[in-house]
Amino acid sequence: MKYSLLALAITLTSGAALADVAKVEQFNIEVAKADYVPYQGAFAERFPGGFTTGLGSGLLFNGKQADGSLSFIAITDRGPNGDSPVLVQTGSDGNVSKTASKMFPAPAFVPAFMDVTLRDGKAVASNKVELSDDQGKITGLPLPANLIGSTSEVALSDTLSVITSDKANGLDSEGIVKDGKGGYWICDEYGPFLVHLDGNGKITQKFGPEAGAGEKAVAGGLPNILKWRQPNRGFEGVAFTPAGKVYGAVQSTLDINGETRKVAQFTRLVELDPATGKTRMFAYPIDVSSYKHPGDAKIGDLAALDDHRFLIIEQGKGKDKKMHNLVYQIDLSQASDLSELKINGKEPEFASAEELQAAGVVMANKTLVADLRANGWQVEKAEGLAIVDDHTFAVASDNDFGLSTEVVNAVEGAKGADDYQTDGKGELMLDGKAVASKVELEPLKGAEAHSALWIFTMDKAL
Repeated sequence: MKYSLLALAITLTSGAALADVAKVEQFNIEVAKADYVPYQGAFAERFPGGFTTGLGSGLLFNGKQADGSLSFIAITDRGPNGDSPVLVQTGSDGNVSKTASKMFPAPAFVPAFMDVTLRDGKAVASNKVELSDDQGKITGLPLPANLIGSTSEVALSDTLSVITSDKANGLDSEGIVKDGKGGYWICDEYGPFLVHLDGNGKITQKFGPEAGAGEKAVAGGLPNILKWRQPNRGFEGVAFTPAGKVYGAVQSTLDINGETRKVAQFTRLVELDPATGKTRMFAYPIDVSSYKHPGDAKIGDLAALDDHRFLIIEQGKGKDKKMHNLVYQIDLSQASDLSELKINGKEPEFASAEELQAAGVVMANKTLVADLRANGWQVEKAEGLAIVDDHTFAVASDNDFGLSTEVVNAVEGAKGADDYQTDGKGELMLDGKAVASKVELEPLKGAEAHSALWIFTMDKAL
């Protein structure tokens, strides 16, 4: 289904916009039932045919066809999942541990990408390609707790039982871009990882935070400091430049030693030269004044205009309690390399805006391109970004596979699933006492239920 909107006035948040939005086209991405995620769990009757495949975590433009249709490739994230209770367990030594968890109702899901074709007013997904490595298909489940890249989450089933897995090949894939040689680069929120795929979706290279003393890593080659990404907020965007360099955008501020999430003035952009293995890091300045805390800001995706200019999505719930979804153009040509930088003996995330300026740190230059909400965008997550031509870009939303977790018969003051605890065997508790509340899966409704693809045409070149 397609909708067309007239241009609306852009709300400026950071200087003057580069151009005005001249036209907006909206499409819901149609996924065939055959490509739904199989589900025969406890709430299967609520999801006939399974979960709709959640496309839009990453997006690339794949060209214009002879018939005028536009071709894209969209990638999923780690699969159907939802908030769930804190896992409480007693060890053989009598000590009690409390661990965050996520519900994975379809734990066999394999992250994948699909073609999305815009033709005759429809956006149709086809040709699913599941990701694999030398051992076969990968998983979307969290990494083991003893590895760099672990989110310290335990995977639970839809009946709150622990899902046992010792595999270390899980990816929470988020962005996808062509490598110029028939393959792809994707990024991941776990490691965070930058991952090279061949044209069939097989992993050929994986780069992650280099292990320090006493640490174990799935992959190295990236700065160790990236291990301080907030849980589930690793690389959210990836770009590939004409010069052959890969860029990964950390979704939110790093939380170094648990101290910088709410104070850092920027999030990091990482440059990798796959030919040499060399890396650099740059600061993307967050609209700090717009949020209650800097750590509330989230990057949605990244796309390269040339070797030093990019489009980037910045979003999150602001201090006004409203969602912000903004597209900026950024320029890294004058930005400082943060790789070896310390300010007053600490990482620059600890520094105030004044201290960063006094130290001569130059962040990425940013200019507003479009306020998505001022142009009709309604859903929370704008997570895919692709450049179509010098006047046009596309944005995709993530529908979380059309599901959410809800607490039924909630205790007053405890509405969220993560307000509760579980023993990993199906029992639900609050403050250590059994309760009649239940955590159940519910289908999403309205605009959030569908992955969407929007086309924005500007009145001037980007």
